[in-house]
Amino acid sequence: MDKPFHNMASIVDFDPLNPSVPATKVEITVSCRNLLDRDTFSKSDPSKTTSLYRSLRPQVIDNTLNPDFVRKFILDYFFEERQNLRFDLRLEKPLGSNEDGTFTICHKTEVVKNTLNPVWQAFKIPVRALCNGDYDRTIKIEVYDWDRDGSHDFIGEFSTSYRELSRGQSQFNVYEVVNPKKKGKKKKYLNSGTVTLLSFLEISEFGLNLLVILKILSLSTTGNPAQPTSLHYMSPYQLNAYAMALKAVGEIIQDYDSDKMFPALGFGAKLPPDGRVSHEFALNGNPQNPYCAGIDGVMEAYYQSLKSVQLYGPTNFSPVINHVARYAASVKDGSQYFVLLIITDGVISDMAQTKESIVNASCLPMSIIIVGVGPAEFDAMVELDGDEVRISSRGRYAERDIVQFVPFRDYIDRTGNHILSMARLAKDVLAEIPDQFLSYMRTRGIKPSPAPPPYTPPGQPIQTQI
Repeated sequence: MDKPFHNMASIVDFDPLNPSVPATKVEITVSCRNLLDRDTFSKSDPSKTTSLYRSLRPQVIDNTLNPDFVRKFILDYFFEERQNLRFDLRLEKPLGSNEDGTFTICHKTEVVKNTLNPVWQAFKIPVRALCNGDYDRTIKIEVYDWDRDGSHDFIGEFSTSYRELSRGQSQFNVYEVVNPKKKGKKKKYLNSGTVTLLSFLEISEFGLNLLVILKILSLSTTGNPAQPTSLHYMSPYQLNAYAMALKAVGEIIQDYDSDKMFPALGFGAKLPPDGRVSHEFALNGNPQNPYCAGIDGVMEAYYQSLKSVQLYGPTNFSPVINHVARYAASVKDGSQYFVLLIITDGVISDMAQTKESIVNASCLPMSIIIVGVGPAEFDAMVELDGDEVRISSRGRYAERDIVQFVPFRDYIDRTGNHILSMARLAKDVLAEIPDQFLSYMRTRGIKPSPAPPPYTPPGQPIQTQI
């Protein structure tokens, strides 16, 4: 028994004058069987990399699905520790294109558990990856049932195209999910459900760096954030109205910002330690660097600010609008476009100043999104929106419409599905951004960076799978 054991490993010698952690040298050999064949004209060429706190140089074996890797690994084994080994197998083959009528997976959604009526989060796909620039290319969507054991049962599929999807939410974008096998076996089978497109947002490829600036309005009228009656109430079970509005809009629009670092400011609060009222304070508590990492970072800063500031009125919009306008005025070449998100639950205290600020900002590369939360009347917000009557101040009219206002209460799902409520809100609150963005670029003669022309092989449809 002893001899075979020592052929496999040796115990580190013990030196009482130079104590060390006792370890055993272990030799590892790796073999694989019945690997999937991923090559077209030959067997796959498996390449193995082993990781244990460090990566070891990979070894490649050509043309086999049952490789026996010759290289052995000598590692220290510690009895008292769990040492995880990871073996990565990868396929190496020349880069190619499948413009042959087959489908290529370009996106997988998240899993929505325990529901027969899932609402998937919005996601971003470059047009080049989705349809290779061909708006009539066939796009196939497959729907699966995810099991706890990690398996996936096929529910059904349907096909569409970029041109159809670009119509947005309409009767044209409600699809029957069909399982071909069930349809062939069951005469009465119609479908396995339907999929409805909730929103579609197209941003032209201007090669710009879209900077998103988020502002959160905090007022005394919302009540004590520690009480369930407050719109700022931090429930352990669900998001409050402010957080839902922020997450719904922010998670979509953040994908168009290059570094996803967002300055988040609040206004309408008394700040420590002296209780001074501020209409422009950093939510993260750092006025020199108010930037937050992603929408999750903004959410965290928002929650932390509720614990340190005292919500207070009045509701002044002009300071934050002017704040963003100063940034936008310094970058007019089309390289950046600014979006100001204001979430409010009250009326405006400085209406005249706010209208003047919007008129002044209408010639700058910026848009303003206002989300109203709570039961208050928002007549003044509708006036700022300017959809029916262009906003004016002191006899001057806004050069273009840059404001979009929506009351969150109009989008709340009656069944209590907050994900659906957020999806509906995001769709409408972002609806005017593309046109506002393009109107600024076009009136200034700013053109997008040239893109390569779409490629369609002759005589063969191109297809994509989501």
